[in-house]
Amino acid sequence: MSDIIEKLESLIKQRKGASPDSSYVASLFTKGRKKIAQKLGEEGTETVIAALAGDRAELVSEGADLLFHLLILLEDCDVSYADILSELERREGVSGIAEKAARKD
Repeated sequence: MSDIIEKLESLIKQRKGASPDSSYVASLFTKGRKKIAQKLGEEGTETVIAALAGDRAELVSEGADLLFHLLILLEDCDVSYADILSELERREGVSGIAEKAARKD
């Protein structure tokens, strides 16, 4: 199942340098990080709305869009999905309350 994430990461890297006229991903990179982050926020909102509406099919669709746009933002920030997984593994077995308290400024 995780192969699709690796394939998407590879595709996003390839499209990063493509013509914005030929690739949606390239067009986002051309518009910059602020636009990419804005798009991720929009997809997050749409995911929440689908969840609150109880629309499973829409939630699956919007969740896919959310993850896709997260991968684009991560690429723009030179962060990999593997970096995210490593962080989740680091947190494994740690209380969410304790983990959050450890991050306080």
